[in-house]
Amino acid sequence: MALSERAPVLSLDALIQTPGEQPSGSRQRASELPAGVPRSITHDMAWFGAQFRSLHDYVLMLGPADIVELESGLRGFKDLCLDGTQVSRDNFLLPHLGPKLDALRPEIHDGRGFGCIRGLTPEKYTVEDLTILQLAIQARIANLCGRQDKKGNMMVHIVADNTSQIRADHHRHSTAAITFHNEESGDVVSWLTRSCAEVGGRCVIASAYTVYNVLAASRPDLIRVLMRSDWPFAFPKFHCRPILYYHRNRLIMNFGRTPLLGSASHPRSSDLPSLTAVQREALDAIEAIGRATQLEMRTEPGDIHFINNLAILHRREGFVNGAQASQKRHLVRMRLRDKDLGWSIPPELCDEWDRAFARGKPTMWHLQPMPEGFFPLRTQAN
Repeated sequence: MALSERAPVLSLDALIQTPGEQPSGSRQRASELPAGVPRSITHDMAWFGAQFRSLHDYVLMLGPADIVELESGLRGFKDLCLDGTQVSRDNFLLPHLGPKLDALRPEIHDGRGFGCIRGLTPEKYTVEDLTILQLAIQARIANLCGRQDKKGNMMVHIVADNTSQIRADHHRHSTAAITFHNEESGDVVSWLTRSCAEVGGRCVIASAYTVYNVLAASRPDLIRVLMRSDWPFAFPKFHCRPILYYHRNRLIMNFGRTPLLGSASHPRSSDLPSLTAVQREALDAIEAIGRATQLEMRTEPGDIHFINNLAILHRREGFVNGAQASQKRHLVRMRLRDKDLGWSIPPELCDEWDRAFARGKPTMWHLQPMPEGFFPLRTQAN
C-alpha cells in the first residue's frame, strides 16, 4: 500500500476473527454512534503499519554535514554560557538542518503523527552535550517541555531496575512487555535512545484514528462506551472521565491500563469501582486492533523518536539486557507541547496538562537515572 493511499475501513471481525470463527452475538449488536462524531475519519493519521515499507518513510537520517552543523550549534550555544534547559531554536542555530526539522514539526502534530531522527552517536558526546543536542532537536518540533510528576522531573529515564520488587514491577523499570497506552499528559512524547537492550525492547505504535475507524464500522456500541464519562481512573487521584473524545473536530484518545485495572506495583484499591465487562471488552478491542494495524519501530542508539500522544498509541516489547552498558536499554523520555500547533485539550484532561505545562512551578533535570526518592512511584488517592 502506497503512503498516499488511505487506510481501508475494516471491521473488528476482519482484523481479529480466527479462521472458522463466527461473530459472537455481542459483535453483531448494532448501535448508532454518538451524536456529532463522524462515521469514519479520513486523515493522514488514520494509517496502517503496512503502509510504511521503508525506514525512509518516517526516519530523518542525519548526514555528516548535519552532524557538523549540530556540533557547531552546540559550541555556539555553550559560548553563550546559558543553562542547558534554556535551549531554543533562537539560540541554537541550525541554518541548514533547521528547515528539515521544521518540516517534521507539522507532520508530528497534524500529519501521520510520528517520526524519528537518526544519526547521533551517543558515545561520542558527554552526557551534558548529548542532552543539549536532544533538547535542541526537539525544540524544533515542540517548544514547551512538561513536568512529569509533582516534584517537577522533566526527563524520565526508562531503565530496568530490580533493586526492589516494586521498582522491578513498575512499567518504567520492568523488562516485561507493555500494552498500548498514552502518556497521562503531553501533546507530543519524545525519547532519546541512549542504548538498546541486547534482545527485544522495540517500541510499537498504532493509530488511534484507525482504531476508531474500525470500531465505528463494526462496533459503534464500543465507541459509545469509550466516550462515556464513567471510566474510573485511579491516578493522580480517583476520577471518572472518557477514554475517547471528539473535540474541536479532532479525535483524542488518552488512557492506560494501570490507572484503570491496577498492576503489581500499583494494586488497585478495593474501595475503587471496577471496570464493567463491556469496558474490559472495549480495552481488549483497542489492543486487538492496535496489534493488527501496528508499526514496529526498530531502534538504534542515538535515535530521537516523536509521537503525537493525543492520536498515537504506543507499547513496548519485553526485553533482555546484556552484560555490557551498551547492551542495557536506556531511554530518556520527555513530554512536549507547542505554543502554535498544540491541540485544544478536552476539559476533562486540562488539569493534567496544567500540572505538566503551567509556568512557575519547580522543575528538576536529572541527566542520569534518578536516585531513589527523586522520581516517586504513584499511589492511589480517592
